[in-house]
Amino acid sequence: MADARPNPFDFDVTKVFADFRFRPFDVEAAWAAQRRNIEALSQANQLAVDSVQAVAKRQFELTRETFEGFSALMRDLATPASTEDRIAKNTEYVKQMLEKGVSHGREIATIAAKAGTEAADVLHKRASESLDEMRALASQHAAR
Repeated sequence: MADARPNPFDFDVTKVFADFRFRPFDVEAAWAAQRRNIEALSQANQLAVDSVQAVAKRQFELTRETFEGFSALMRDLATPASTEDRIAKNTEYVKQMLEKGVSHGREIATIAAKAGTEAADVLHKRASESLDEMRALASQHAAR
């Protein structure tokens, strides 16, 4: 036997609230603000991805340079030389590698810090804009 009672949840919500005048905030403005928030996050994310790519590319270049320097050292070690010359060359090579290592580390850190700063600036700017938008919406609501 079929149930003849209508479903109490079968109704159109838009019709029920069509004449409802109380609107605590502008829905379209909230959607637009959230869209801009997502755009800012996307931009900050793209900056982070670009930074990771730049760091990886630079690390690859630095690794290649290091291996080239190491192969040059091996060629120098293969040539006959006096003990004093060999010690002097090895000492100079170690000194150069230490200086390059510190320099390369500093360079990579600078690239990463720059990208982090750029991403943080994008998010900070959007957060400030978002607070200004909320203040404007609140003052519009208070003026009604």
